[in-house]
Amino acid sequence: MTQAEFLHTVMPFKDKLFRMAKRLLVSTEEAEDATQEVLLKLWDKKEGIGNYNNVEAFAMTMTKNFCLDRLKSKQASNLTLVHSNYKDEKSSVYHQVEVEDSLQWVQRIMQTLPEQQRIIVQLRDIEQYEFDEIEKMLDMNATAIRVALSRARKTIREALLKKHSYGTK
Repeated sequence: MTQAEFLHTVMPFKDKLFRMAKRLLVSTEEAEDATQEVLLKLWDKKEGIGNYNNVEAFAMTMTKNFCLDRLKSKQASNLTLVHSNYKDEKSSVYHQVEVEDSLQWVQRIMQTLPEQQRIIVQLRDIEQYEFDEIEKMLDMNATAIRVALSRARKTIREALLKKHSYGTK
Protein backbone atom coordinates (compact mmCIF):
# COMPACT_ATOMS: atom_id res chain seq x y z
CA MET A 1 0.00 0.00 0.00
CA THR A 2 1.38 3.37 -0.98
CA GLN A 3 1.35 6.44 1.23
CA ALA A 4 -1.43 8.00 -0.85
CA GLU A 5 -3.59 4.86 -0.56
CA PHE A 6 -2.98 4.76 3.17
CA LEU A 7 -3.95 8.42 3.58
CA HIS A 8 -7.06 7.89 1.46
CA THR A 9 -8.08 4.88 3.56
CA VAL A 10 -7.23 6.05 7.09
CA MET A 11 -7.52 9.84 7.19
CA PRO A 12 -11.33 10.05 6.75
CA PHE A 13 -11.86 8.56 10.23
CA LYS A 14 -8.86 10.08 12.01
CA ASP A 15 -11.11 12.54 13.87
CA LYS A 16 -13.29 9.70 15.15
CA LEU A 17 -10.18 8.03 16.54
CA PHE A 18 -9.27 11.27 18.29
CA ARG A 19 -12.77 11.72 19.75
CA MET A 20 -12.75 8.16 21.09
CA ALA A 21 -9.32 8.74 22.65
CA LYS A 22 -10.42 12.09 24.09
CA ARG A 23 -13.55 10.49 25.55
CA LEU A 24 -11.49 7.85 27.30
CA LEU A 25 -8.37 9.82 28.24
CA VAL A 26 -9.83 13.33 28.88
CA SER A 27 -6.59 15.14 28.12
CA THR A 28 -6.34 16.60 24.64
CA GLU A 29 -2.60 15.98 24.63
CA GLU A 30 -3.04 12.35 25.72
CA ALA A 31 -5.73 11.86 23.06
CA GLU A 32 -3.50 13.36 20.37
CA ASP A 33 -0.65 11.07 21.44
CA ALA A 34 -2.95 8.05 21.43
CA THR A 35 -4.29 8.90 17.98
CA GLN A 36 -0.78 9.34 16.64
CA GLU A 37 0.32 6.02 18.14
CA VAL A 38 -2.62 4.21 16.56
CA LEU A 39 -1.93 5.84 13.19
CA LEU A 40 1.71 4.76 13.44
CA LYS A 41 0.64 1.20 14.25
CA LEU A 42 -1.71 1.25 11.27
CA TRP A 43 1.14 2.50 9.08
CA ASP A 44 3.32 -0.36 10.31
CA LYS A 45 0.53 -2.77 9.33
CA LYS A 46 -0.21 -1.02 6.02
CA GLU A 47 0.54 -4.10 3.91
CA GLY A 48 -2.12 -6.14 5.73
CA ILE A 49 -4.76 -3.43 6.03
CA GLY A 50 -6.48 -4.60 2.86
CA ASN A 51 -7.25 -7.91 4.57
CA TYR A 52 -9.67 -6.25 7.00
CA ASN A 53 -13.33 -5.93 6.02
CA ASN A 54 -13.69 -2.69 7.96
CA VAL A 55 -10.47 -0.75 8.53
CA GLU A 56 -12.31 1.92 10.51
CA ALA A 57 -13.70 -0.63 12.99
CA PHE A 58 -10.23 -2.16 13.31
CA ALA A 59 -8.71 1.28 13.99
CA MET A 60 -11.41 2.13 16.54
CA THR A 61 -10.72 -1.15 18.33
CA MET A 62 -7.01 -0.38 18.33
CA THR A 63 -7.71 3.08 19.75
CA LYS A 64 -10.00 1.72 22.46
CA ASN A 65 -7.44 -0.90 23.48
CA PHE A 66 -4.55 1.57 23.43
CA CYS A 67 -6.50 4.05 25.59
CA LEU A 68 -7.57 1.38 28.05
CA ASP A 69 -3.96 0.27 28.34
CA ARG A 70 -2.96 3.88 29.03
CA LEU A 71 -5.65 4.21 31.67
CA LYS A 72 -4.41 1.06 33.37
CA SER A 73 -0.79 2.21 33.35
CA LYS A 74 0.66 3.84 36.44
CA GLN A 75 1.58 7.09 34.67
CA ALA A 76 -2.04 7.63 33.64
CA SER A 77 -3.66 7.04 37.03
CA ASN A 78 -5.09 10.55 37.12
CA LEU A 79 -6.92 10.45 33.77
CA THR A 80 -10.73 10.51 33.76
CA LEU A 81 -13.58 10.58 31.29
CA VAL A 82 -14.78 13.92 29.96
CA HIS A 83 -16.63 15.05 26.88
CA SER A 84 -16.95 18.69 25.91
CA ASN A 85 -17.44 18.74 22.15
CA TYR A 86 -20.89 20.31 22.27
CA LYS A 87 -21.31 23.96 21.27
CA ASP A 88 -24.44 25.72 20.11
CA GLU A 89 -23.53 29.16 18.82
CA LYS A 90 -27.12 30.27 18.11
CA SER A 91 -28.66 29.60 21.52
CA SER A 92 -29.14 32.21 24.19
CA VAL A 93 -26.53 32.57 26.90
CA TYR A 94 -29.00 31.23 29.46
CA HIS A 95 -29.81 28.18 27.35
CA GLN A 96 -26.12 27.60 26.68
CA VAL A 97 -25.37 27.65 30.41
CA GLU A 98 -28.17 25.12 30.98
CA VAL A 99 -26.85 22.88 28.21
CA GLU A 100 -23.30 23.05 29.55
CA ASP A 101 -24.57 22.27 33.05
CA SER A 102 -26.49 19.26 31.71
CA LEU A 103 -23.43 18.09 29.79
CA GLN A 104 -21.34 18.34 32.92
CA TRP A 105 -23.93 16.28 34.77
CA VAL A 106 -23.94 13.67 32.01
CA GLN A 107 -20.13 13.57 32.17
CA ARG A 108 -20.24 13.02 35.93
CA ILE A 109 -22.89 10.34 35.59
CA MET A 110 -20.94 8.62 32.82
CA GLN A 111 -17.90 8.51 35.10
CA THR A 112 -19.90 6.29 37.43
CA LEU A 113 -20.84 3.83 34.66
CA PRO A 114 -18.89 0.62 34.23
CA GLU A 115 -16.12 0.97 31.63
CA GLN A 116 -17.88 -1.22 29.07
CA GLN A 117 -21.09 0.82 29.28
CA ARG A 118 -19.14 4.08 28.86
CA ILE A 119 -17.49 2.75 25.71
CA ILE A 120 -20.78 1.49 24.26
CA VAL A 121 -22.51 4.84 24.91
CA GLN A 122 -19.55 6.62 23.28
CA LEU A 123 -19.62 4.42 20.19
CA ARG A 124 -23.40 4.30 19.72
CA ASP A 125 -24.72 7.65 20.93
CA ILE A 126 -21.79 9.95 20.27
CA GLU A 127 -19.91 8.38 17.36
CA GLN A 128 -23.16 7.00 15.84
CA TYR A 129 -21.82 3.53 15.00
CA GLU A 130 -24.26 0.79 14.04
CA PHE A 131 -24.66 -2.20 16.36
CA ASP A 132 -22.94 -4.60 13.94
CA GLU A 133 -19.90 -2.29 13.85
CA ILE A 134 -19.81 -2.09 17.64
CA GLU A 135 -20.07 -5.89 17.78
CA LYS A 136 -16.88 -6.18 15.73
CA MET A 137 -15.04 -3.47 17.64
CA LEU A 138 -15.82 -4.84 21.09
CA ASP A 139 -16.08 -8.50 20.19
CA MET A 140 -19.48 -8.72 21.87
CA ASN A 141 -22.82 -10.05 20.66
CA ALA A 142 -25.60 -7.64 19.73
CA THR A 143 -27.83 -8.62 22.64
CA ALA A 144 -25.13 -7.87 25.21
CA ILE A 145 -24.45 -4.51 23.56
CA ARG A 146 -28.13 -3.58 23.54
CA VAL A 147 -28.55 -4.60 27.19
CA ALA A 148 -25.46 -2.64 28.28
CA LEU A 149 -26.57 0.41 26.27
CA SER A 150 -30.08 0.22 27.72
CA ARG A 151 -28.74 -0.02 31.27
CA ALA A 152 -26.33 2.86 30.72
CA ARG A 153 -29.05 5.07 29.23
CA LYS A 154 -31.41 4.18 32.08
CA THR A 155 -28.76 5.07 34.67
CA ILE A 156 -28.06 8.39 32.95
CA ARG A 157 -31.76 9.19 32.53
CA GLU A 158 -32.62 8.36 36.17
CA ALA A 159 -29.70 10.39 37.51
CA LEU A 160 -30.65 13.39 35.34
CA LEU A 161 -34.31 13.15 36.35
CA LYS A 162 -33.27 12.97 39.98
CA LYS A 163 -31.03 16.02 39.55
CA HIS A 164 -33.67 18.06 37.68
CA SER A 165 -36.55 17.13 39.97
CA TYR A 166 -34.52 17.95 43.08
CA GLY A 167 -36.29 20.60 45.10
CA THR A 168 -39.60 20.35 43.22
CA LYS A 169 -41.12 17.88 45.66
